[in-house]
Amino acid sequence: MTAPKKVVLAYSGGLDTSIILKWLQTEYGCEVVTFTADLGQGEELEPARQKALLLGIKEENIHIIDLREEFVRDFVFPMFRANAVYEGQYLLGTSIARPLISKYLVELAQKSGADAVAHGATGKGNDQVRFELGVAALDPAIKTIAPWRLWDLTSRTKLLEFAEANQIPIAKDKRGEAPFSVDANLLHTSSEGRVLENPADEFPEYVLQRVVPVEQAPDEAEMVEITFEKGDAVAINGEAMSPATILTKLNELGGKHGVGVLDLVENRFVGMKSRGVYETPGGTILLEAHRGIEQITLDSGAGHLKDSIMPRYAELIYNGFWFSPEREALQALIDKTQEHVSGTVRVKLYKGSARTVARWSEHSLYSEKHVTFEEDAGAYDQRDAAGFIHLNALRLKLVATRNARVAKKD
Repeated sequence: MTAPKKVVLAYSGGLDTSIILKWLQTEYGCEVVTFTADLGQGEELEPARQKALLLGIKEENIHIIDLREEFVRDFVFPMFRANAVYEGQYLLGTSIARPLISKYLVELAQKSGADAVAHGATGKGNDQVRFELGVAALDPAIKTIAPWRLWDLTSRTKLLEFAEANQIPIAKDKRGEAPFSVDANLLHTSSEGRVLENPADEFPEYVLQRVVPVEQAPDEAEMVEITFEKGDAVAINGEAMSPATILTKLNELGGKHGVGVLDLVENRFVGMKSRGVYETPGGTILLEAHRGIEQITLDSGAGHLKDSIMPRYAELIYNGFWFSPEREALQALIDKTQEHVSGTVRVKLYKGSARTVARWSEHSLYSEKHVTFEEDAGAYDQRDAAGFIHLNALRLKLVATRNARVAKKD
């Protein structure tokens, strides 16, 4: 690859991307533009600016952008309309952030005249795929540099030696060690590596950052009411809030009650299995509530169709195909199903669980007079069920008759 003249780097301010920043400068002698996305990771981002300045980046080339509202409104909420869950459990907290980061990498490259972008994803993970598919979909002319696939810093030890040689500050965790890998945004925190690499070992309590251990959760339950309009949460306990504010509030409530911790061994797109600990308190409540409101507002045919395509939709997001035609087509179908998914759900939070206990809506399809065990005033004629059953049984009777006839001849 021809050496780039200017590179936009997805920069967290952490050790790995700081090493990458320095490596780009020394390897290519190029100008570097840093992009730090505020996705609600819950930490002060100003140190990223200071570290970039320390590493020789010009002030005008440092971009820290608050994307919290856009993240939840345009990425998290559309995904939750689908009730998307990967491999039956994972709420896709890391996956759904990558297309937004890719979008801004491309926009900054176009605005600054950069001919390449760079990311800190390793050659073993999913994020390299997500970033690079996103960039390819948005601007095929922009090159992507993935240092982990190019350099000879192939171990943690070599990385630390490079950092020390180039006077790059090395963060320590509360035990005085270089920390395990953490990714965080408004939807979740993800922890991988080091003490988590052996799936036979229970993860230590100190790994948790957003959710209290269930044993320490309050002994009294708490109710929260979430109001939806066309599939998106718009209010909590009757108070209208912005998308990011809603997720922030649900994180606070869920974290307090030990909701949303997942210890998962998943199948990465690149082929290997990995173990991660995910904390998704607000997302867990939101998924429960969204399913609760769909129970009374979504027609069974539309709901069952939506559930049947959900695994494919979730897999597309996990594998990095957010900007693909097929994801957009599925999104159009999903959004169509949400036209009447409006109303309020009451969720009970207690000792790690989030459980729907009530739901109501002006768009409800639930008819108490049809389902009641008491007198229904002629709303439903039970004799109609006989013909319904006879017609549905016809093909089964024909199959059984055929099988008996064939068995008799044998």
